[in-house]
Amino acid sequence: MKRIAIDMDEVIADAYLRIIDWYERDFSRRISLEELQGKSFIDVVLPEHRGKIREYLHTDGFFKDMAVIPDSQEVIFELSKKYEIFITTAAMEFPTSFVHKYEWMKAHFPFIPWTHIVFCGDKSIIHADYLIDDRSRHFKGFTGQGILFTSPHNVHETWTPRVNNWQEVAALLL
Repeated sequence: MKRIAIDMDEVIADAYLRIIDWYERDFSRRISLEELQGKSFIDVVLPEHRGKIREYLHTDGFFKDMAVIPDSQEVIFELSKKYEIFITTAAMEFPTSFVHKYEWMKAHFPFIPWTHIVFCGDKSIIHADYLIDDRSRHFKGFTGQGILFTSPHNVHETWTPRVNNWQEVAALLL
């Protein structure tokens, strides 16, 4: 059985929406996805707000109760009938995220066993046939096929194959 490794943030969990919501809560300004096309949050906020954006990612609870990326649950469930599925998240960068990410996975993807949730830093250690991720830097050293999942920050990046949503993942892998 072939193996698929799937990133969490911006692939199955909507971290962008969480930052947008928290930024609006703290600064009374809603950042649009259009403003973020090809940019990071740091590029679109006032210089004096940049530290707060970085702080969000290290705040206990930031990764709790994020929205699920549309169609990810259904497509990953179907993929799990044909492939061995691992969730591989670079959580080492955000140590306060472990418990919340694990609880989120149990709540939204109960069909993925705890043994198939990998908290890592360098994803090149992952042995899989495919890696679906929104950051192509994780494909460096990865021995399988990287599949870039479109997110506002990577819209101008050239990578093949690229998928824009979970229906395109289904068309590619099912």
